[in-house]
Amino acid sequence: MPRAVEQTSKMFYKGSSDDFVIFVDDNDVVNKWRNDRSIPLADVVNGFKIFVTHKHGAQGILDNASKSSLQNEFGTDNEDDCLIKILENGEFQSSQSRERQDDTNFANGPALR
Repeated sequence: MPRAVEQTSKMFYKGSSDDFVIFVDDNDVVNKWRNDRSIPLADVVNGFKIFVTHKHGAQGILDNASKSSLQNEFGTDNEDDCLIKILENGEFQSSQSRERQDDTNFANGPALR
């Protein structure tokens, strides 16, 4: 049975010292937020986590951004302020994972014939 066909939306920010990624709900919500700041950040971002790719672009391995890397790039280690700067200046990217097959039910034990 096929599973895990879903779309991933993120904002990519290419900084001077590192590349940063945050996950968002979709581009329409980000554009609405850019025009109307009364929309809460919780409705825009998909989790309040900032990731760093160590200069490997948007497709690199995602690690949690340290406070020092946020301070070096954005001048603050306040994650909400950094999220806002990434939303304002970042590039929206979307990708869809490809369909894959589900595992069989291992609880039934090995299939004996």
